[in-house]
Amino acid sequence: MVSENELLSSIPTQLWIGGPVDATGGATFPVHNPATGEVIAQVADATPDDAVRALDAAVAVQAEWAATPARQRGEILRAVFEAITARAEEFALLMTLEMGKALPESRNEVRYGAEFFRWFSEEAVRVHGRYQSAPAGTGRILVHKQPVGPCLAITPWNFPLAMGTRKIGPALAAGCTMIVKPASATPLTMLLLAELCAQAGLPDGVLSVVTTSHSSAVTAPLLNDPRLRKLTFTGSTGVGKKLVESAAHGLLRTSMELGGNAPFVVFDDADIDAAVQGAVLAKLRNGGEACTAANRFHVHNSVRQEFTDKLVAAMAEYKLGNGVDPDTTLGPLINSDQLDTVTELVDDAVSAGARVELGGKAPGGPGWFYPATVLTDIPPAARILREEVFGPVAPIVGFDTEEEGLAAANNTEFGLVAYVYTRSLDRALRVSEGLETGMVGVNRGVISDPAAPFGGVKESGFGREGGFEGIEEYLNTKYIALP
Repeated sequence: MVSENELLSSIPTQLWIGGPVDATGGATFPVHNPATGEVIAQVADATPDDAVRALDAAVAVQAEWAATPARQRGEILRAVFEAITARAEEFALLMTLEMGKALPESRNEVRYGAEFFRWFSEEAVRVHGRYQSAPAGTGRILVHKQPVGPCLAITPWNFPLAMGTRKIGPALAAGCTMIVKPASATPLTMLLLAELCAQAGLPDGVLSVVTTSHSSAVTAPLLNDPRLRKLTFTGSTGVGKKLVESAAHGLLRTSMELGGNAPFVVFDDADIDAAVQGAVLAKLRNGGEACTAANRFHVHNSVRQEFTDKLVAAMAEYKLGNGVDPDTTLGPLINSDQLDTVTELVDDAVSAGARVELGGKAPGGPGWFYPATVLTDIPPAARILREEVFGPVAPIVGFDTEEEGLAAANNTEFGLVAYVYTRSLDRALRVSEGLETGMVGVNRGVISDPAAPFGGVKESGFGREGGFEGIEEYLNTKYIALP
């Protein structure tokens, strides 16, 4: 396996616009290792002019890329999938260094993220229209799907590879060009991906990566440029709302994967051991820094103590440490701001009367660490029951009836995902239909799958990524009337 220094010295740190290019003015910004706080790279800091350069490149090749046979586009995507897989250890180490997650988590993300290129390499040749006679006998109806055009993707820091491939894969498969603006905390993984895409034969200009520490200033000229036709964003609901407002001026196609506040509901007939296993996965995957992470644990009062005891025991097994260490199973949070947020939410709950069953206090020292934490006796007014914690904290509250459990689960403005544990198929279906979320995991703690549509309702956004539905976000429907 390549060493950390060898890997970091080989990663592109310039903008990627038809290849590596310096930012206008040559400015850079630092990328930090969350486990140590140390700077691991200086990356090009784009200006608004650089963003326009990337859009110029995308527009210049849009028609040619759209006219490229679908099979050829698919073969390029398949080649990128194979390249990612061949360099999986490098991607995993790089993500651990810039994002902090433990190496096993990074390896899982590489497998998951690469699959979007394989999935959409296959979907590229399955874009369907339709042909039919008009019911009135007045002619024929031809429905044709065409690429939306140049797209802008703004991706978050928590899944530096997968949140990019989940957008790039369908866009390229559909025949769209794309500009990616990765999070400033984790730009290196996306730059490496752009290099692999070029090596796999992706034409210059089809994919650009614009790194910047001034996101709103750099993306503003793109959102105001009529040549841009699509915006896709994964991130907080607050930022998403502002982007939708900006996109409205040009009536851009938009898809928004926003915040979550996922309930994890355990009924009295659940297999408690299985529920605990699923809870650990749903809570501690990616260190809790995932929009799909279980945020609130609603457990039937008849099994709440058993569930709590077993969850505490399971989460206590997680070892906090630097993600590159082989025995680490829980890495640091992304930065000091996130550490402060998690600390504030736990302290708020405790000060209001919550009981700490495990963890509950940052260890201090270098890096931004917070331990696996379990809270009980949570007062209803505690912020942690309303706000997304984005950390390894599990607050547990009880309920007595199915109606109470469902009402508590739906008591949020968010609606991304929910988890349900029960042995009853009738209850599973009934509750799943009643949950106000875009996704439901039934007796499962991990639901993400490239072959399934990912997305939410309410303030968790709109649009779907993955599945057969994912490519539709990058296609326009054209009706052609024939005699």
